[in-house]
Amino acid sequence: MTQQGAALQGYNNELVKCIEDLCMQKEELNKQIQQAEEEKNKLQHEIQVLNEQLERVCENLAQKVASRNELDKILAETEAAYMKILDSSRTLLNVLKKEVGSLKHTPELKTN
Repeated sequence: MTQQGAALQGYNNELVKCIEDLCMQKEELNKQIQQAEEEKNKLQHEIQVLNEQLERVCENLAQKVASRNELDKILAETEAAYMKILDSSRTLLNVLKKEVGSLKHTPELKTN
């Protein structure tokens, strides 16, 4: 029986060592899981911050595009009105030149 007891004690020692190894593996895995969860939380926070920044930038961009569109409209209207003024000025100048030209041919305006 001594041999069987010694064999049983050997098996028991191996079993205890295997259980201890498994416990150490579990502890190491728990550390890795905790680190991964911390990294995940950190990344989720960064994503949230970036999404908020993106939202602000998009809102700002939309406002600037709307302002630019309004300026484009005002500029187009102003340019069209200015072209009308130029056309009217040209017409007025032509009429005035014609009137001055016809006045020069009037005998009472001729100088001696």
